[in-house]
Amino acid sequence: MAADTPPKTAPQPSATRTVVCPTCGGDSLYSPANRYRPFCGERCKQIDLGAWASEDFRMPTEAPPLDAQYGDPRVEH
Repeated sequence: MAADTPPKTAPQPSATRTVVCPTCGGDSLYSPANRYRPFCGERCKQIDLGAWASEDFRMPTEAPPLDAQYGDPRVEH
């Protein structure tokens, strides 16, 4: 290796990458420059917020029987 040749360094990872928008499935720039990340834009971000507000992302559960007192086993029926 010549004395005037700078040492080789590993390539730096890119600060930006393209990911899939969770709402529309399109490409989304995942970087600090995209203020809507991980969404591709404001519309997709608002759609996701509306889905959370309307409880579209709730966990499935079994409803307690109608005669149960709030599901408390200590309460006699």
